[in-house]
Amino acid sequence: MARTTTSDARKKDTREKIELGGLIVKAGLRYEKRALLLGALIDLSQRLKSNDPERSRLMAIGAEAFGNSDE
Repeated sequence: MARTTTSDARKKDTREKIELGGLIVKAGLRYEKRALLLGALIDLSQRLKSNDPERSRLMAIGAEAFGNSDE
């Protein structure tokens, strides 16, 4: 049972990473350096902690890119 749970957790983790990678591609950043992408994401994470209007603005941009407002 524990082995199945571990396997399921690994599959879920792998799927999540694939989906996150897809976001990089969808954003048009496939060919950017990894250090740039990580730096941008770290910076964004820090800015979002204290900036609700920025969070809302970026959510709207992302929802439009997905083609709906539920994402």
